Amino acid sequence: MFVLELTYTAPIERADVLMEEHIAWLDEQYAAGVFIASGRKNPRDGGVILAVGDDRAAIERIASADPFTAHGVCAYRITEFIATKTAPELAPYRQ
Repeated sequence: MFVLELTYTAPIERADVLMEEHIAWLDEQYAAGVFIASGRKNPRDGGVILAVGDDRAAIERIASADPFTAHGVCAYRITEFIATKTAPELAPYRQ
C-alpha cells in the first residue's frame, strides 16, 4: 500500500484551475482499483491519496500523470507501507 502526499508548489489558484482535470485523473485511478481514498489536507496546502499495489515504479508513473504534476502545481512524496492490520472493510488490502 502507498500513501501519496501532494504538496502544492504553486499558488492554490493554479491548482483550482486544474481541479477538474485532477478529479478526472483520480476517477480513472479509482475505476482501475488503484486508489481507495483521497482528499485535501487541512490546511489546504495539498492532499493525500491511499493507493494499493505492489509496484512502486507503477505508482510513481501514475503520480507523474497527475495534471497537477504535469503542470508543475505539486510535488509528491510517496511512502510505501505494509498494511498488516486494517478495518474489516479494508481486509482485502491486508498483506
